[in-house]
Amino acid sequence: VCASVRVTIMAPEVSPGSRRDEFQDRGFLLLKGFVSKDGCESMKKRMKELVDGWDPQLETPAAFTTDSKQQTEMQGKSDYFLDSADRIHFFIEKSAADEDGKLKAGQKKFDALNKVGHGLHVLDPVFRDYSQSSKISELVEELGWKDPVLPQSMYIFKQPLVGGEVTSHQDSSFLYTTPRPTCLGLWLALDKATTENGCLWARPGSHKEPVRRVFVRNPEHFDNDNKNAPQLVFEALDEGKDPAWQWEGKMPEGHEPPSQGLMDSGFCPLECEAGDLVVIHGQVDHLSLANTSNKPREIFQLHLVEGPAEGITWSARNWLQYPLDKKFPSLSKKRKANALEQL
Repeated sequence: VCASVRVTIMAPEVSPGSRRDEFQDRGFLLLKGFVSKDGCESMKKRMKELVDGWDPQLETPAAFTTDSKQQTEMQGKSDYFLDSADRIHFFIEKSAADEDGKLKAGQKKFDALNKVGHGLHVLDPVFRDYSQSSKISELVEELGWKDPVLPQSMYIFKQPLVGGEVTSHQDSSFLYTTPRPTCLGLWLALDKATTENGCLWARPGSHKEPVRRVFVRNPEHFDNDNKNAPQLVFEALDEGKDPAWQWEGKMPEGHEPPSQGLMDSGFCPLECEAGDLVVIHGQVDHLSLANTSNKPREIFQLHLVEGPAEGITWSARNWLQYPLDKKFPSLSKKRKANALEQL
């Protein structure tokens, strides 16, 4: 299966229809050279400036993990995580936090970071210009989204030697819409991403499977006022019969390099050059291994969903919620044109 996974070049001579067909068949695309090397360096430079301006002693920067057993413990008890929806918050590797959750003494703050999120696409001009560009809008429209809006953005570091694994998951579990899931991920490599430094692995065709679980605000905490209960919990949407449950929120057996267990489970590595974009359907099963190399693997990721003009509702139980008077930025060219006409 992996040998037949193609890369696609964003160029006039490549039929948009063929890209859409490939996406609908596989559930993902690997688009070569979507952003220039200068564009990648501009984002990396801007992130360094943001980190330089961050004082971790003024806040408790939540540690971040994707392990199911620890995710509800760390993110599920963190106001800092919940409050990050329309802000720029800094999340550290769990190994970089002391007993009080603060950055360990002597730890360099840049090297300690797991990710920065989740409102870069709203608040920062460099990341906003890319996130809301016509190039992004045109790609999303080509793939069939009609009223796309942007709930979330993340800058993920995957630090050399210490960058942790990201367990198997579906993005729609975290960004759920009704009456149908509509999440789409845009994963931009800012460094070369290989099997050595933690590239993506995806399971072709898995987007045709249902969403298995959702990460939601816990009614026991918010509705029943039980402050001892975690703020966020996972809820299963099926009876656990899908074979993929065996690695949901975990890693498939035999995932360690040379990762034969991943390939036996149907996963394929998506190695990238800086500037390549991986487009990921929200139901595609994907993961990444730890970065055990001495090479960086920084990426910038966007997540979008269909908006209300398409009859889609953002789940009120999703962990990510904007303040009531704020809306997700729109990528719809029609909606943007209407807004300009009203100025």
